[in-house]
Amino acid sequence: MSFENLHLIEPILQALKSEGYTIPTPIQEQSIPIVLNGQDLLGCAQTGTGKTAAFAIPILQLLHATKSNQRGPKPIRALILTPTRELAIQIDESFAAYGKHTGLSHLVVFGGVSQHAQTNALRFGIDILIATPGRLLDLVDQRFINLSNIQMFVLDEADRMLDMGFIHDVKKVIAKIPAKRQTLFFSATMPAEIASLAGSILTNPARVEVTPVSSTAEKIHQGVYFVEKNDKRLLLLHLLKDESIKTALVFTRTKHGADKVVKDLNRANIEAEAIHGNKSQSARQRALNLFKNGQIRVLVATDIAARGIDVDDLGHVINYELPNIPETYVHRIGRTGRAGASGIAYSFCDGEEREFLRDINKLITKAIPVIEEHPYPMSMGNYNQQKTITQQVPSRRPMINNFRRERKWTGNNQRVNNN
Repeated sequence: MSFENLHLIEPILQALKSEGYTIPTPIQEQSIPIVLNGQDLLGCAQTGTGKTAAFAIPILQLLHATKSNQRGPKPIRALILTPTRELAIQIDESFAAYGKHTGLSHLVVFGGVSQHAQTNALRFGIDILIATPGRLLDLVDQRFINLSNIQMFVLDEADRMLDMGFIHDVKKVIAKIPAKRQTLFFSATMPAEIASLAGSILTNPARVEVTPVSSTAEKIHQGVYFVEKNDKRLLLLHLLKDESIKTALVFTRTKHGADKVVKDLNRANIEAEAIHGNKSQSARQRALNLFKNGQIRVLVATDIAARGIDVDDLGHVINYELPNIPETYVHRIGRTGRAGASGIAYSFCDGEEREFLRDINKLITKAIPVIEEHPYPMSMGNYNQQKTITQQVPSRRPMINNFRRERKWTGNNQRVNNN
């Protein structure tokens, strides 16, 4: 199926063509007709499935059909609520790309920066607002934003809203928008509180579920290294000697850990930057842009700051520290192998992380292969304990060779969008 089969208007088709998008992802193929039909939607999809376009494209089409030519500030008609600044910026960029021929205006607002530029833009009126909860409520309280004309509401990454403690703010926002509206609700997981929230704000929704969170992309080659905690730094430097690793997104559990890894890499003359909650918005955006543009080889991130990172052709994700929440592992490695591409995900596991690895294997219903061939193996006592958790593979070389073959094959195919 092509985007033409989804009955999209010419201005949007023209924009998609210029972006190089020809084939909709499964969630786009299923969701776009539902939204265009005016129905509420409950989407269960993990990162990298293309859900941003799944709601942005039909919103643009519906708003374009009812666009007014009246003079004066325009009321906000669509609100997209998302948990992090990076994800909000990414969504705004998607609306800019898909809607550049529609004449619709959009704005992104988030905290951590001065509100002056945001409030100036609001005075002229906008059609679509993308926002994080805290800054949105601040601007509503200051009467810079009026939500009484909202026709379409998107709650994106609902489970992450819960993880970050934003659910109460989300409920405050919902109380301020009209009860009569079309609501699109997206979450990678459905814990009880999120399921309850969905039930309270959706009316007879259609449900679309693509790639359950317990699964990992088939084309992501995974491997785990058993390594002593103090040797992780040396193992990372060893891996990065491989010139085939053009770019790598490295995950740590803490902000301090991210900064420490960057210092170690910089001392070894490897260009790297950190992105986490203690960094200013300008510093985070600068680091992300440097990584996207290929000016730095390694981006080190914590989980919250990494939400919304979308980098074309990211070949490697490295879990320097395993996450203590198994679903987070799936989100992390989903930054590579996006929208049908191939990727490699390595994980370092020390003696204190055995339980984390066991939980991950249980969630994804398979054992991550062990990579035994490396210069910093565990002591035999620790290794034998780790060995019982997962299976073994003799070397990482077959994994890399397979990956290269698949990259060569997919490189000749049409591009599929992953926004």
